Amino acid sequence: MSINSAAPVLAEEPAVPVRIATKRTVLMCKPQFFTVVYRINPWMDPALPTDTSLAVKQWQTLYDAYIGLGFDVHLIDPIDGLPDMVYAANGGFVIDNQAYGAKFTHVERQPEGPAYMDWFGANGFDVRVPVETNEGEGDFLLVGDVILAGTGFRSDSNSHAELSIIAGRPVITLRLINPSFYHLDTAIAVLDDTNIAYLPSAFDAPSLASLQERYPDAIIVTEEDAAILGLNSYSDGYNVVIAARAKDFERQLRARSYNPIGVDLSELLLGGGGVKCCTLELRR
Repeated sequence: MSINSAAPVLAEEPAVPVRIATKRTVLMCKPQFFTVVYRINPWMDPALPTDTSLAVKQWQTLYDAYIGLGFDVHLIDPIDGLPDMVYAANGGFVIDNQAYGAKFTHVERQPEGPAYMDWFGANGFDVRVPVETNEGEGDFLLVGDVILAGTGFRSDSNSHAELSIIAGRPVITLRLINPSFYHLDTAIAVLDDTNIAYLPSAFDAPSLASLQERYPDAIIVTEEDAAILGLNSYSDGYNVVIAARAKDFERQLRARSYNPIGVDLSELLLGGGGVKCCTLELRR
């Protein structure tokens, strides 16, 4: 007599993603002259005191974090009278050794555009002087071979076509609708070449539909984390430098096998900027 017994079928464990860190080259600007003396976004209030020395100290922790990760960090000299120059991401968009310069919306920041283009030129980049209004990596985010581009508050949508010609890559227009998230890098975090995190309520319906279709597995951040510019973060593909107070975003990143690194830039938040705002990627 034989007894037929089937071996139990064990469910396969879900594959753990392997995240790979890639050395980055970035440009930063020390907030030596940081203060809030005008209001060009909802975060800024000239009536509130700012502490420049604290801003420098907090910025230094971000700089040190990048050095600790092995990044190649370049510095542009700050200019007295340009307190927002610390937000280096707005200074341009650099790809394939081409530096597409910034052309700022608000008169208070307009001198920053030529200052950054002068630095690009002096450091061997092919400078492309913008015709259209744009605020650099504040509104242009590279995800793999696609550039996500924000409009609605700062960068003109015409700059998207201008950048597409220069970069030779598709540019996807996304419209921002919440004044508190006036740059794309406050509403989307690029995690690697295929993954992002974002805040749905920052976008109009067609833009949100586009994000949902392109990135069905994206991390959706809470309103609370977004409200402290938790999405304004910078990733090397594995390590993700984020706002220290963005705890749920930190949890979600760990669950996806990323390594979140929290820093406190609360003083620079008074000007409407965080980690990514202080970080311009230089792509040779």
